[in-house]
Amino acid sequence: MDEKDVQLEHNKVSVSESHHPAHAGKIIGIIALVALCFSVAYGGTLLANRSNGSRENVSFDVVKDDGNIVVSESEKDLASLVEKVSPSVVSIVTTSASNDPEYELQGAGTGVIVSKNGYIITNKHVVDGVSRATVLMSDGKSYENVKVIGADPLNDIAFLKIDGVSDLPPLTIGDSKTVRVGQSVFAIGNALGQYQNSVTTGIISGLGRPVLASTNGTSNDVESLNDLIQTDAAINSGNSGGPLLNVKGQVIGINTAIAQDAQGIGFAIPIGAAKGMLKRVLATGKVERPVIGVQYVSITPEAKLAYGLSADHGDYVRSSSGSGVKAGSPAAKAGIKDKDIITKVNGQKVGAGKSTSTLVGEFQPGDTITLTILRGDRTFDVKVTLKAY
Repeated sequence: MDEKDVQLEHNKVSVSESHHPAHAGKIIGIIALVALCFSVAYGGTLLANRSNGSRENVSFDVVKDDGNIVVSESEKDLASLVEKVSPSVVSIVTTSASNDPEYELQGAGTGVIVSKNGYIITNKHVVDGVSRATVLMSDGKSYENVKVIGADPLNDIAFLKIDGVSDLPPLTIGDSKTVRVGQSVFAIGNALGQYQNSVTTGIISGLGRPVLASTNGTSNDVESLNDLIQTDAAINSGNSGGPLLNVKGQVIGINTAIAQDAQGIGFAIPIGAAKGMLKRVLATGKVERPVIGVQYVSITPEAKLAYGLSADHGDYVRSSSGSGVKAGSPAAKAGIKDKDIITKVNGQKVGAGKSTSTLVGEFQPGDTITLTILRGDRTFDVKVTLKAY
């Protein structure tokens, strides 16, 4: 897979926490968001290549000491986990208008049940612009009384609600701050829109990845996604919105994209980036993202060299146009300035997979948090009260 240096400037400069990795290392050139869209309203049968060899009468001896029936402890553990979490992973089938009024487009994705009363988290691109959505449970039951509650304005996250339910099985939300490279993970999703709750396993192969993502593989609908978890657990079309889970069956990420020209490179949004919104939607039914109102460059060895920085980690407050601190924002009111380095959020060290935006995402609008700031040679703490985007 070719990698390209891409200058990425977020287009929501006035109110968002965003990365600007123009000099902060390599960004994987346009990757694919992995919701599946059928060309017409009728999904076809998946076709696989078959050989046309001649038929012969062939007999096989029974294999003695058949290794296929031996179940290892690790297999037992994984099988038990999959059985436990599968009822909480749903398939999402969407319908939207096409350019031809006689046809409708159908799409397929995955979602995670996060409450007994029917709230579901998925990817924004799974439900963007759809006219209706149907949720299919792992036991075959379907729900059509599904509403799109709202979406994260700055990330590929959305929330749905099934009306009239009270006994759905929510998945346990884990902690993405403590994930590590090499950690075992597994993914579940509606692969290719036809293989509901397909399971793949692998490891976390990278943290803090910035990518440019597109639903159609072109530059026409590109969005920037930052601070992603990279995994080699196979993620396929239709897996969008499904969970990336640790060995305890806890959600640590929401699968969102794949690198089409590579093998074993998939990406998930850290669950921490959506925790605050999740708490908010469960409490109020509204999707509201907390922000502090800064733009920054995440410090990498390349960024440290490019900007002449002394810090080895943190987020360097700056913008390519104007100030990196939005006027009147919580950050401005707290006295944060351009060229400050945010090194901690509520005592949590800022770094790969734990950017300021991701760490702030664990809180709700109205919460007051502590940011540790490095300004020149001086380190100090400031209190910041978060506002809604």
